[in-house]
Amino acid sequence: MNRTELLNRLQDIFRQELQDESITLTEETTAEDVNGWTSLTHAQLINNIEDQMNIHFSVREMMGWQNVGEIMDSIERKL
Repeated sequence: MNRTELLNRLQDIFRQELQDESITLTEETTAEDVNGWTSLTHAQLINNIEDQMNIHFSVREMMGWQNVGEIMDSIERKL
């Protein structure tokens, strides 16, 4: 899966979880940029990503993320 495909897949997960089809992600997108991306929905998003991609993130990984691009970097290391 290339980065564009991965970004599109994450965008679909965000849209589904946050029930907002207008969400458009970039690698620079942060929680502040997405309406409804709170600490609670962050946990739900991560669970959904882990389930759909059959991977698991460590707490250390999750604590270091600053934007969607860094989430993508972690996913790529696991795929």
